[in-house]
Amino acid sequence: QVHLVESGGGLVQAGESLRLSCAASGNTDSISVMGWYRQAPGKQRELVATISTGGTTNYLPTVEGRFTIVRNNANNTVSLQMNSLKPEDTAVYYCHARPVLGIGPQSWGQGTQVTVSS
Repeated sequence: QVHLVESGGGLVQAGESLRLSCAASGNTDSISVMGWYRQAPGKQRELVATISTGGTTNYLPTVEGRFTIVRNNANNTVSLQMNSLKPEDTAVYYCHARPVLGIGPQSWGQGTQVTVSS
């Protein structure tokens, strides 16, 4: 019931920055926590960062201090500012939304590629 569309991926050199954006549409009133996952080739998808409606954030330890997740509840968007990028950050990044308790399914974006060259 929630549609997520990501943008902002690309190819950068190590140490540079990217900003990913995700726009939610549909039954946005059902969204509780939004976040970003990533999946590198040959590896499992991992949680990168989450943010609640109230602004509480949580980060993967390896991105703590480098990445910042921001949510705009007014326009139902969430962004991920990624600074000091490392080659290890190379992955497909997916926007994710969890519903409030007992309402609706989880939602995933289509993914956007982030490639960091050394």
